[in-house]
Amino acid sequence: MPRKLSLVKFEPSPTPVSFHRKYPFRRGVAYIFLGEISNMPGHCVVVNRKTGKIYSGYHTENFVELEENEL
Repeated sequence: MPRKLSLVKFEPSPTPVSFHRKYPFRRGVAYIFLGEISNMPGHCVVVNRKTGKIYSGYHTENFVELEENEL
C-alpha cells in the first residue's frame, strides 16, 4: 500500500484488461494518495495532482508510488 500523501500512479494490472478503459485514471498522470478508507478496507481516496478532482472507493492495490525518475 502506498504511503499517505505520496504521489502515485494508477497500475491496473491486477484487474482484467476489459476493465481498464472503465477507470477514470490515465497513464502518465500523478495522483496524491490520501489513504485507505477506514470502514472500507482495500479501498482508497486519491486526488488528481493537477486538477484537484477527488476519486474515492477504488482498490488500493491499483496504485503504486512513483519512482524517483517519475517525479
